[in-house]
Amino acid sequence: MDHTEYAEYNYNYSYDETFLHEEPVFQHEPKCLKEVLCVTLLAVSVVIFLLGFCGNALVIWISGFKMKKSINTTWYLSLAISDCVFCTFLPFSITYMAMEEWIFGSFLCKFTSFVMFVNMFSSIFLLVVISVDRCVSVMFPVWAQNHRTIKKASIIVLLAWLLAIGLSIPSVIFRNVGTHLGRTICFNNYTLSPDSHKIVALCRFFAGFIAPFIIIIICYSIIILKLRTNRMTKSSKPFKVMSALVAAFFTCWLPYHVFVLLELDHQNYDHNLLATGLKVGTAMAAANSFLNPVLYVFMGNDFKRKFKSSVLSKMENAMADEGRTTSRYLSRTSSMDGRASTHI
Repeated sequence: MDHTEYAEYNYNYSYDETFLHEEPVFQHEPKCLKEVLCVTLLAVSVVIFLLGFCGNALVIWISGFKMKKSINTTWYLSLAISDCVFCTFLPFSITYMAMEEWIFGSFLCKFTSFVMFVNMFSSIFLLVVISVDRCVSVMFPVWAQNHRTIKKASIIVLLAWLLAIGLSIPSVIFRNVGTHLGRTICFNNYTLSPDSHKIVALCRFFAGFIAPFIIIIICYSIIILKLRTNRMTKSSKPFKVMSALVAAFFTCWLPYHVFVLLELDHQNYDHNLLATGLKVGTAMAAANSFLNPVLYVFMGNDFKRKFKSSVLSKMENAMADEGRTTSRYLSRTSSMDGRASTHI
């Protein structure tokens, strides 16, 4: 079975080194523009790039320069930076998919894959941090009011980024460029260690998906129970944006992880199914980077009010409103100190 079809975007099987550097026997002709699925994914990827880059750049400008710096804006600014950097490198993957040949050299082969996984890990780690922050603020409002600072939030963001970078290093180690059947490809070379493919895939699945979601679910369960105890089940407004971000991340990244795990046992699955699944799963994962700024706009305030206001006002209100409303809720529920409130 020819495994070269898995070279789309950033995912494919390992290749034998001697096979990769064989002399080409014919000139490769790209077939992507003749296939409906490939053309559709190209169009979707271009839309993701345009909306994701512009949307996240707008979030960065508003949260970084137009709004008063707070813990809340620190979280969302970091998320937007991660998504914006990822979208900046999408044109390389789009070109690769259209030409079915890698023309950008070894460094960018490694770096574009590295950026994608830094984006994945940093996004989910920041969502975990925000969930824990909200949980602590609801459970211990007085302590949170006295100890939560912008400086500490910035340090936590930095640690999340460093951890994301560390877990993304395998992309630099195993990513390589080679020649196969008349074309240059950017591929994952796991031939140096027989178990490296499985180890990398499982680590990404558990560290970048399962473990973070367990923590997020626990945090939100505690928050919901606390709100019910204080008869505040209708006060869901402070958690709309965060809930939507978590749901979007789960929906966008789950197909990718499923097909990467299936790829580990590719002998037992249909080749075309895996190839199609990896292409669609990668496109859905990329879509997460443009969904986040959309959610900032349409989940923060009442939709009708935002629709009538300017784009800048809508985005600013979406990020700032969460802190204001939560502060009022916690102020009412604190029995220890009537003045105790905190921004989430």
